[in-house]
Amino acid sequence: MPGVTHDDAPLLADLMPWSVAPPRPGRAWPTAPDAASLRARWDALMKAEGPDREALFGVTRARTLYSAVAQLPGRPAGTGRLARASGPCAEPVRVTAGPFDEQWLIPDHRLIDAARPELWRVADAHQVFAVEQAPVPAGPALLATSVLPVARPRSKAVPATRPGRVRPLFRRPGGLEPNLAPGLLDFLAEHLGHCPAPLDVLAWTVAVAAPGPDGPTVPLTTDPGLWARGTDAGHRMLRLMRRDGDRPKLPGGRRPYVRAPLPPFPHEPRYDRDEETLHLDEGRISPVPPEAWDFEVGGVRVLDQWFAARITRPEPGTLEAVRPTTWPQTWTSDLLELVTVLSLLAELRTRRTDVTPASPVTSTALRRAGVLPPSAASRAPATVLTHPEEGPEGQFTLL
Repeated sequence: MPGVTHDDAPLLADLMPWSVAPPRPGRAWPTAPDAASLRARWDALMKAEGPDREALFGVTRARTLYSAVAQLPGRPAGTGRLARASGPCAEPVRVTAGPFDEQWLIPDHRLIDAARPELWRVADAHQVFAVEQAPVPAGPALLATSVLPVARPRSKAVPATRPGRVRPLFRRPGGLEPNLAPGLLDFLAEHLGHCPAPLDVLAWTVAVAAPGPDGPTVPLTTDPGLWARGTDAGHRMLRLMRRDGDRPKLPGGRRPYVRAPLPPFPHEPRYDRDEETLHLDEGRISPVPPEAWDFEVGGVRVLDQWFAARITRPEPGTLEAVRPTTWPQTWTSDLLELVTVLSLLAELRTRRTDVTPASPVTSTALRRAGVLPPSAASRAPATVLTHPEEGPEGQFTLL
């Protein structure tokens, strides 16, 4: 970014001190683009016995059929050993399984290798998760989501970026205690003439964050007019990333829609740049602007990841192979919205230089003001005592 170097711009890690690695399921089958498949997979697991159940489950060093784990905070799943479990599936919840890819997850701690309970404790309707991305100059350094981001298992068949550190906007449920360096809001209030809300700070951050060797950097400003323009752009980006509000629309009355019916289950998508058309076998969707097709996160095209998660054929006999036999209409609706979101975000990203501070607030200035470095306590999770949490085999503990 012009006028800013990685040496003087504050690190996101200092401005939002508390971070957690993303939850890591460790196996692919507890996550899916549709909730019905997850319930069917669970039923298949419950019907299997002995070695067959073990093979379907997918044993890892972190989880076996005999692992003893507590419930996920706020999620009423069973805590008995999976080897003798029965009964219905825990109600699936929405998660972000990749950039701009909301899917479903069975919220059962017994199925998840590294669940990060501290994130589940603060996940509610008020929360926004900022997710660092791989430091690729062409892509965004930071994404935001309203639902918990999870890391997909590595797979040669499904290209995917692995999310970086997750930084919740709030340290407590109910939108309480912003995850910002102590004193940062007071510093900004003194120089801007008003106290910004925590979401304003995140909006500015999303709008201007740039990749750096030690993580994303965030040039700040004390110019009220520039701050207003930056936060306005950032709020629009946040609404698009979080799918918050009405369904977005392309300018000029353009909107992507299905020009020719999609097949029962499409194969590899093909893009015609001249016609701005996405071909799914004999099906056609247009207009699909090149900016949407080319949009990358972490060096991987977003639409490639999105399609791979839905059209890659799993190994027969696995729980991942339990999936829809025909392309659901809801996936088409999600795809049309995703094309619009990526197009609008690409346009907003081209305007980032309009909100680049010519004389940004440096890390040195924040240290002189006593804002940096953040305290050790601000880097640790807050103690959350909102509800009892069931431990292994039905025992209750209060954390």
